[in-house]
Amino acid sequence: MTMSNYRHHLHRRRGKQQAAARRPGGADRIAVIGLGRFGGSLADELTRRGWDVLGIDTDARLVQKYSDALTHAAAADCTDPHTLEQLGVQDFTHVVVGIGTDIQASILVATNLLDAGVPNIWAKAVSRQHGKILERLGVHHVILPEHEMGERVAHLVTGRMLDFIQFDDDFALAKTVAPRLAIGVPLGESRVRTHHGVTVVGIKRPGEEFTYATAETVLEKGDVIIVTGRTQAVETFAELT
Repeated sequence: MTMSNYRHHLHRRRGKQQAAARRPGGADRIAVIGLGRFGGSLADELTRRGWDVLGIDTDARLVQKYSDALTHAAAADCTDPHTLEQLGVQDFTHVVVGIGTDIQASILVATNLLDAGVPNIWAKAVSRQHGKILERLGVHHVILPEHEMGERVAHLVTGRMLDFIQFDDDFALAKTVAPRLAIGVPLGESRVRTHHGVTVVGIKRPGEEFTYATAETVLEKGDVIIVTGRTQAVETFAELT
């Protein structure tokens, strides 16, 4: 779609993909710039969840591919700040820069978004160096999908975790099988937090759904638990299973 007919298209498709549960304050509008494998998948999933999504890419073929799935789609070069202004991207509360192959374009687009005052900018980085540059620019959230997925899979392959998520500031969450040392006594008496530096926050028994864990919860053999804590403590505790 060309810039000249974008706004007409915007009004024509305004009612498409209405949110199942609307979010207050216009916070349900997201622009995704770059519709490659990462950006396209993200935009598609956000639309499926009921968000009003504007997908933008310089490749008209990608725009055509997602034009029916997304709320709005436009072929445009967002390295030009005037293009962003014409598209109204400055009015979006969330913008994702999914450009990965062209680092220069990624940096230029991120700079334009910061200059436009977009309050929440997420940007994909293809390397740690790329990520550091984006952080120094002031991008609010930098994503290293390949690196982060590699770390996660490494924990699952080499350890006894069923799932693993690492957050900022050396904090992690893991799903694992309850170790023998924590079975048969209330969590409050097992001193898991005192001795191992982790907190059991959830529990799932075979054939049942996950539920919150309390100090009175008594773990049984075969229970799957969710634990949180410092990354090293979580890794060490998971090895006890």
